[in-house]
Amino acid sequence: MSWGNFGTEAAEKINWSRIREERKRRAMEKMKEAGLGAFLAFYEENIRFISSTRGAPWTRDKPGLRYALLTLNGKVTMYEQGDNWYHTKRNCPWLDKVKYSYAIWIKGASGPASLYQAEKFANDLKIELKENGVADLPVGVDFIDFNMLRAFEKVGIKVVDGLGVIHSARSIKSQDEIELYKIAALIADSVHYEAMKILRPGLTENQVMAHLYKYAFSFPNVDNIVTIIVSSGPNTWPNYRNFTDRVIEYGDLVLIDVVIAYNGYHTCVYRTYSVGKQPTPEQKDYYQIALDWLYKSINVVKPGITTKDIAEQWPSAKDTWGYREEEEAAANLWGHGLGLSHYDLPLISRINSLQFPYEIKENMTLALETQHGKLFKWGVRIEQMLVVTSSGFEILNKIPVDEIITV
Repeated sequence: MSWGNFGTEAAEKINWSRIREERKRRAMEKMKEAGLGAFLAFYEENIRFISSTRGAPWTRDKPGLRYALLTLNGKVTMYEQGDNWYHTKRNCPWLDKVKYSYAIWIKGASGPASLYQAEKFANDLKIELKENGVADLPVGVDFIDFNMLRAFEKVGIKVVDGLGVIHSARSIKSQDEIELYKIAALIADSVHYEAMKILRPGLTENQVMAHLYKYAFSFPNVDNIVTIIVSSGPNTWPNYRNFTDRVIEYGDLVLIDVVIAYNGYHTCVYRTYSVGKQPTPEQKDYYQIALDWLYKSINVVKPGITTKDIAEQWPSAKDTWGYREEEEAAANLWGHGLGLSHYDLPLISRINSLQFPYEIKENMTLALETQHGKLFKWGVRIEQMLVVTSSGFEILNKIPVDEIITV
């Protein structure tokens, strides 16, 4: 990390106006390539990408409570739930227009009431498209339901799948975004360091999780925590990827994953801990196997390769664990983009990357992760965050990874 958190009159540091304009420019570029007149965003990460607004945490799993429209002329119309639009208009002067949303048709209404709201929504959207001169062009959307389709057809709006378009726009990061990503990685490392200080026999998984949540939220502008996974003992293989009230015992292995968002930019960092004593020679051997898998995949990363080149570095689920299909090992040997979502493009897995390779490009931000273990006994898991550079990659996490961390 080269800069601090906040700019001043004497040091620009992260340029927020530049971030907003660069994100909008990338979205419009991809829209134009796809022949879209507008993009309509319902998912929080896509709303944030095109409008630079932030919804409350309770809106994230309810697409349609708030939404944003970006038209090909660069105008952004933001729709907020109810009178929240007053706050958005006050806080976000860069928006061209802020309105209240027609949101009941997504949650809490059904039958005729839902269709009625969808028609009001479609009629209002048609007005915006006409005002911006794109009413005759397709509108890309990242979410759809049957009432929306009927309402759009009724007013003559042609909707198409826009999810791939916006994912492509989000996949390459600007230098300001990469700096945000570095700060996020630093915070995730700090959360792991805090875990090293508190882990001990007698704590439950959810007590550890709660402490780390509180610690992570103490950082300015950590605005979302997707999850902090705490899996211990038999929950580490298969990795339960959750937390329970299980009491951590002396000698347990514990897996912790920190998935937080700093100014919207997400982390994903696993580490493996041994509580109270050194891991056994067998556990160390399994960890070394997982570490070798991880760095074989990391070391091939550079612009111009594909997700297939990375996934081929990992063994098959059948050869390793005797599984029938790669799906049975989903997320065991895994890679994914990071950004305004926990999962940006690209997705890296033997499930689909071997058949459908996706090109790796400079300034993509990735997380690669591997795991191994013995059924209902113990498991190990490791993950690193990296940026694709012009000649290769830069690993951002500084928390130790070479061996199981004994606490």
